[in-house]
Amino acid sequence: QVQLVESGGGLVQAGGSLRLSCAASGRTFSSYNMGWFRQAPGKEREFVAAISWSGGRTYYADSVKGRFTISRDNAKNTVYLQINSLKPEDTAVYYCAVDTSPYSGSLGYRAHDYDYWGQGTQVTVST
Repeated sequence: QVQLVESGGGLVQAGGSLRLSCAASGRTFSSYNMGWFRQAPGKEREFVAAISWSGGRTYYADSVKGRFTISRDNAKNTVYLQINSLKPEDTAVYYCAVDTSPYSGSLGYRAHDYDYWGQGTQVTVST
């Protein structure tokens, strides 16, 4: 089992930036693909970004390309989401998730591609 803890959310003005972190437990973090999703009030959870186990491949939702950057530090068992040029429509709870298929060649973009989830961190963007 893998435990995930997100942090870094908060209230920020439109145009600002945040860096979200997701700390994972377990010795095999470096073999797992990771993803970020978000859920706005009254909406379904949506895919944001994914990163391969090595960090060599990334994949983004069209809505965040050019503004969001996913990265990871396997030595720290942590995955990050850098969010720039924040917009009010980015307001949501952001979740990280892990795909526990070791060394998977597929970067998932659907919720059921992932096995464990964090509790989420709130990002609120004001105008």
